[in-house]
Amino acid sequence: MKPCEHDELMTILVTGADGYVGWPTALRIADRTDERVVGVDNLARREWVERVGSVSAAPIASPDERLAAAAETGRGNLSLVEGDLVDRAFVDEVLAVHEPGTVVHAAAQPSAPYSQINGERANDTQHNNLQSTRNLLFGLHEAGLSDTHVIETTTTGVYGAPEFPIPEGGATMKNQGERDEVPFPAMSGSWYHTTKSFDAANLRLASKQFGLPVSDVRTAIVYGNETEETRQDDRLATRLDFDYYFGTVANRFCAQVVAGYPVTVYGRGEQRKPFVSLEDAVEGLARLALSDPADRPADLTVYNQVTRAISIVEIAETIASVGSESGLDASIEHFENPREEDETHQMEIENARYIELIGDQRVDFEAGMGDVFDVFTARSDVIEAHEDCFLPNVLEE
Repeated sequence: MKPCEHDELMTILVTGADGYVGWPTALRIADRTDERVVGVDNLARREWVERVGSVSAAPIASPDERLAAAAETGRGNLSLVEGDLVDRAFVDEVLAVHEPGTVVHAAAQPSAPYSQINGERANDTQHNNLQSTRNLLFGLHEAGLSDTHVIETTTTGVYGAPEFPIPEGGATMKNQGERDEVPFPAMSGSWYHTTKSFDAANLRLASKQFGLPVSDVRTAIVYGNETEETRQDDRLATRLDFDYYFGTVANRFCAQVVAGYPVTVYGRGEQRKPFVSLEDAVEGLARLALSDPADRPADLTVYNQVTRAISIVEIAETIASVGSESGLDASIEHFENPREEDETHQMEIENARYIELIGDQRVDFEAGMGDVFDVFTARSDVIEAHEDCFLPNVLEE
C-alpha cells in the first residue's frame, strides 16, 4: 500500500464500502466532495449470501467495474482497498497511509437470522463485528487521530421492543430524588444485535477515554435499492437480497408475489417495525461525513435513523397493492404465528435529531417497493430459481 498523492486533501474512510448501504454512501460522499474517499471491504457479504445458497437480485459488478463506473461518472476521487478490519495490522496500515479525518463505519455481518443459525455463525458474527470496531477505535487513538469523526451504523435493534417511546440515545433515570441521563439498556434479541449493543457501549467508552467525536447512527430496517447515484449506471447498482437470512421482510414479501405466492402474514401482524429508505439512510450518513468540523459532536451523539414505523400487515398490503399495479396476482394470507411475539406492539421511536439532519423524507415506502418490484420482475427467473431461500414453511407444506 503506497502513500496517496495530494496529501493536502483530507481522506474520508468508508468501511463496508462494497455493501448494500456502504457502496451508495461512498458514491454520494465522493460525488459531493473533492476530498479522497477510500472504501475498505473484505468482500465478505458476497461470500455470506452465496454460503446460504442465494444471490443478489440486482446484478452487482466486480469492485474494479464499480470503480471504473464511478470514475466515468465523475467520482475519480473514490478508491477501494480490499482487506479485513479484523486484522489489526491491516487497520493500522490503512490509518497510517490515509490518516482519515472522518470514518464512516458500515462494515459488519448485518444479519440477525444468519447469526442465529448455530454457534459457529454466532461466534463468527461477534468476532467479526466487535473486533473490527475495536481495531478502528484503538487504531485511531494510537495513531494520534483523536480528532477523527467516527460515524458508525449501529441499529435500532439495540432498543428491542419496549412498551414506551424509545428516546434518541439515552434515557433519564430517577432514583431517590436524583436524576441523570444514562445509555438506553441493551435489549437486543439476536447475537447480531448484541454486537451492535456492545459497539454502542464501546463507542461511548472510546469517546470518553480517547476524546473521539462519535456519531452513533442507529439505523432502522432499510428498504429500496436505488439512490440518485446508483441510477446513473448499471455497474453502480447496489445489492438487493431477498433470502431469509439477508433479505428484509419487505423484500421477501415482494419475492413471494413475483414467484406467484401469497404474501404471508403471521397472526394479526399489527406489530410495527422501524423503517428508513436507502436514499434517506445514505443522505444521513453523507451529511454527517461532510459536516463542518465545527458542527461535529464534541463527544458522542446518537441518531435514530428512522423515518417511520410500519406494521407487518401494512407492509403486506402496500406490497400487494404495488404488485397488483405491476400486473402481478397479489394476495395476502394470514397464518398462525409460530413465534412468541406481541402481534400488536406499536413501536414509538423518537427521531427528531435525525430528521433535523436530513430534512424531509425523500422516498416513501410505496415508492421504495416499486423500485424493488422493477428489479424482481426483470429478474423473475432468478427469484423463482431461489424460492427455497425465501418461502416460509407454511407455503412449503
